[in-house]
Amino acid sequence: MKPILAATAESASHRVDPQRSVAIWLLLCCALVFAMVVVGGVTRLTHSGLSIVEWKPIVGTIPPLSQQDWGEVFRKYQQTPEYHQVNKGMSLDEFKGIFWWEYFHRLLGRLIGAVFFIPLLYFIARRRIDRALAPRLLGIFILGGLQGAIGWWMVKSGLVDDPRVSQFRLTIHLGMAFLIFGAMFWTALGLLRPREKAIQPIARHAAGLSLLIFIMVLSGGMVAGIRAGYAYNTFPLMNGTFLPPETFSLDPWWKNFLYNMAAVQWVHRAIAWSLVVLIPWFWWRSRSFAMASSARLACHLFLAMLAIQLALGISTLLLRVPITLAAAHQAGAMLLFTLSLWVSSALRSTPRP
Repeated sequence: MKPILAATAESASHRVDPQRSVAIWLLLCCALVFAMVVVGGVTRLTHSGLSIVEWKPIVGTIPPLSQQDWGEVFRKYQQTPEYHQVNKGMSLDEFKGIFWWEYFHRLLGRLIGAVFFIPLLYFIARRRIDRALAPRLLGIFILGGLQGAIGWWMVKSGLVDDPRVSQFRLTIHLGMAFLIFGAMFWTALGLLRPREKAIQPIARHAAGLSLLIFIMVLSGGMVAGIRAGYAYNTFPLMNGTFLPPETFSLDPWWKNFLYNMAAVQWVHRAIAWSLVVLIPWFWWRSRSFAMASSARLACHLFLAMLAIQLALGISTLLLRVPITLAAAHQAGAMLLFTLSLWVSSALRSTPRP
């Protein structure tokens, strides 16, 4: 009997280990996407995103290596509207400062593609990915490729007479990054801890918060896209009023939510205020549910991260968007989103009280 039990245990370990290894790989990819979002935020804040005017997915991996190479890249940038309207007279050394941010941003994108695709082929060859999981991973890979194209589509919108990238393309680019991250993180959590089919009401509440946080991220992309964070740098009121009189100054009215700094920032604030109410209410409600210690910890961290993110957002606004705080605020949004997914996943495998 003992040899049979030992063989059974060994067989079970072989069934679990492949799932764990796939989960760890996905979590590593999540960490790289997190870094990508932070670097992308700094690239935007330093106005570096238009420094590379070509999209060469393969050849562009190699940076300028000689003075001649640098001169050629710089000459191409000098032909852009941004150089003539914003950075006229910029030296080569100053250009290198913005070039490297955009270069590392693109390099990270290529690295993520390789770190995702090569192990994916390995896991498929070793049959460590079951049929139900394979389409999802393939879909994530396709989204990653699409994200690269969206990034260039966004950059192209700024290589025109008005050297600013479209706020709509920027928001799509940011939202896609969060979608890819969320898909990988959710899949990894499911592999580490299988979920029950029955969903508790408290878990649905957590899922709703994840969706609301994602919408807040999109509104933050719009704020960044039209640089609304440089206006109304007071809190809790906007220049002394709850709703500035110019909020609906554009006609038709719906254009205000796309182009008007007052309306776009007000929407972002309104979503943040709703989270200030809903997340503590969720945390208070979760205290009456029986749950694993890891789920309880996730709920506590979720509430704590809300406080940190709120402090980062207010500080960024009051200090007129300093680069360090603004980048930390963008990173905080992803951490808050991450914790909401962790809470939602953990509660789906928790018994009812």
